Amino acid sequence: MLDPHSERACRITNAYKTGIELRDTLQDGVCLRAAVSAVTISTDELEDGYPEWHPAPDSFRGMLRLFIYREITGESYRTLETLQELAEAFGLEHVPDESVLSRTWRNRFDDSVREYVTVTAHLVVKELHDYGPSISAIRPKEEVTGSKPESVEDDYQDESMGGEFSDEQIRQTTRLARDHGFDGFDSGRAQNASYEDTQFFELQTFMGMVGCGTAQGAARFQFRRGEDYGPHGDTHLRAVKQFEPTELVEGFDQATDRLLSAIADEASFRRPVTAAIDITTVPYYGDVEGMTMVSGMHGDEERAFKFATLSVVGENIPLVLAIEPVRESSGWDENPSNQVHRVVRRLVSRAKEHVPIETVLCDREFDSMQVYQTLANLNVNYLIPKRISSTEREAIQRMEADGHDVAVENASVDVEAGSHAMRFLYVPSTNGGGTAVFATNLRIRPEEAESFCRRYSQRWQIENEYKSIKRDFLAKTSSKDYRVRLFYFVFAVLLYNIWRLTDFLLKAGVDAEMDYPPVLTAGECVELVASAMIPPD
Repeated sequence: MLDPHSERACRITNAYKTGIELRDTLQDGVCLRAAVSAVTISTDELEDGYPEWHPAPDSFRGMLRLFIYREITGESYRTLETLQELAEAFGLEHVPDESVLSRTWRNRFDDSVREYVTVTAHLVVKELHDYGPSISAIRPKEEVTGSKPESVEDDYQDESMGGEFSDEQIRQTTRLARDHGFDGFDSGRAQNASYEDTQFFELQTFMGMVGCGTAQGAARFQFRRGEDYGPHGDTHLRAVKQFEPTELVEGFDQATDRLLSAIADEASFRRPVTAAIDITTVPYYGDVEGMTMVSGMHGDEERAFKFATLSVVGENIPLVLAIEPVRESSGWDENPSNQVHRVVRRLVSRAKEHVPIETVLCDREFDSMQVYQTLANLNVNYLIPKRISSTEREAIQRMEADGHDVAVENASVDVEAGSHAMRFLYVPSTNGGGTAVFATNLRIRPEEAESFCRRYSQRWQIENEYKSIKRDFLAKTSSKDYRVRLFYFVFAVLLYNIWRLTDFLLKAGVDAEMDYPPVLTAGECVELVASAMIPPD
């Protein structure tokens, strides 16, 4: 039961009042747009997530009205962007584009605001379907009955494919993927502990699904599952801190091995794969004193935690095979300078325990002789764009003078870790003119160079991967404890892998090509994983 004097109780009461006023206005025959534009919205218990100095031009109240309208109609962000006639009615200069709408829902609106919008809109939908009048713009009642609080916008969903699989097929396959994913993690807590590890994993899954923090997630989870079912937020954080960084990385490796065992017969994974290595960031805004794992960005004006990953790209299932925390030297710590080739060595060595690797793609951050030699020592090929220095500029000038678009320059690496022959490939840039330079240890002739370097475009799959991990699976936290930060990121990557494996297994169960978008959205997968972990009655 809610404390009737609590802030949440007041907020929900105000949401019901707004919904009832909307219902009454619509039942009087007023159109939906006019009703939403005139309805009373109480913001006493709501907080704008953007501070006054934020450059966002859209008014907070106007965006509230826009999202209440969206939640009532069920319109997608893409469709909403085209309804510019809503702008004036809701007090906006224009209806923002998809990216702004998505950021508003996920970043500007916190849990309280999203709950206010959802409660208001869903009351209207249910009341109108139950008591009329019939309004074509109102979404179906079943879409809001028992639905999750957040409206999840998923760019990957292809509705045309959804009808090929029953809910039971999806649920069973998700459960199979779940069963291969979590056994590698053991907190080492006492056997008589109040909660099993799986209950913490379930809560973590729920937090990733709804995109909230630990305290809010635990409270909302208990509201859904029962007060005694799940741990409190502080209990969850204490359990998470039982996992040391090395244990988390090892647990992820075990989980990866188990996930891949589910597709051991897939021929494509018996062949050498193309892999991409990159470093992603999770912003940090707190005090940096004593925060040795926080790195500076852009001249230390921005700060973030950094994580390196190795992922399968190309024609295979896009899975993350290895994770490595990145520890850099910053002005507030005494860390030694980061030696990125050691990060590369650990990532590739662990990934090769799971699949054979043919070629590794990296970005310019990995352009160094030590990285080249490390990859050569690991017996893998590499393709890495090179930073343009005076030496490369002189070579490009000679090419232009000779009228050549492509050139191959023989070179060699000779460092403490070893030496090998390699080549620099000069090819036309795909980014609007000029010449790009790539380093590789393969024997590439000039007539092959341009087509070979096109393989580098496969690396951009990892950018979409990071976007999905952080948008769909990463729970929020403000904790300064790095064990918490690493656990949240590792768990988000694990959920991403389960999503991808589940999608593959679903497609493998029908006679169809593998090149269409995922049949199971990220949000659906996480929700099903969470539900599959609930013990049977």
